[in-house]
Amino acid sequence: MSTFDEKIKQASAFMSRKTGSVFATNKPVIAIVLGSGLSNFTSRVRGHIEIPYADIPEFPVSTVPGHAGKALAGYVAGKPVLIWAGRTHYYEGRSPDEITFYVRLTAAMGIDTIFLSNAAGALTRDFRPGELMLIEDHINLMGMNPLRGPDYKFIDMTHAYNLELGILLDQVAQDLGIELHHGIYVGVAGPSYETPAEIRAFGKLGGHAVGMSTVPEVIMARSLDLKVAAVSCITNLAAGLSPAPLTHEEVKTAALHAEQAFGDLVEGMIQRL
Repeated sequence: MSTFDEKIKQASAFMSRKTGSVFATNKPVIAIVLGSGLSNFTSRVRGHIEIPYADIPEFPVSTVPGHAGKALAGYVAGKPVLIWAGRTHYYEGRSPDEITFYVRLTAAMGIDTIFLSNAAGALTRDFRPGELMLIEDHINLMGMNPLRGPDYKFIDMTHAYNLELGILLDQVAQDLGIELHHGIYVGVAGPSYETPAEIRAFGKLGGHAVGMSTVPEVIMARSLDLKVAAVSCITNLAAGLSPAPLTHEEVKTAALHAEQAFGDLVEGMIQRL
């Protein structure tokens, strides 16, 4: 067993002890990952305990504003769920192993489905800040892959995003009257926002939204046979599409405006699992 595998084992044992009283008779049906500005979803979790990331052995703690930095074990719509409120990013100087630590921990805890969310910039004027986009596929322009190394894996990414979960999210959105766009997510390293020339190039490649997370986690999740769904909260028009300079405060503010629709969508999905 590698040193990193040992870290995951240690963290998994800790989480099992901490969450045992909540999940005594029920294994979580899904793990939910909350991106920038979306941590208010935690207010929907009932009968829960909170576990600061700093308390979990070896767990990397995010330094980015808008990421709560804690796990919640509890119930949403009467279903047992594990919430990861915040993540770490490549641009924080974290390694691919650190970025995907919580994904491997999710699998080690016996959870087979993961839902990821993020804040993203629109590559098209058809999307507006505060709207949601179901990620159908992605383009990895981050310059790294979490499976690279001596234990590398060749995995199929044809259906990286689970088709059945996508259909379910569409049904929930339709029933609740939530506009849910579909599109391709472009993952970049950050932390600088993109230039107008880059945005034009991403659009020509087929992208609809751009952000600085999610792609490594999805790759790792698929390597572990987790079922994956992901939604972007559109927080701004990307460079060249908006006359205003891009700021992280703008991102967090737009995410807050989308929190009601986002929360209703995710809660509706959980209810139907």
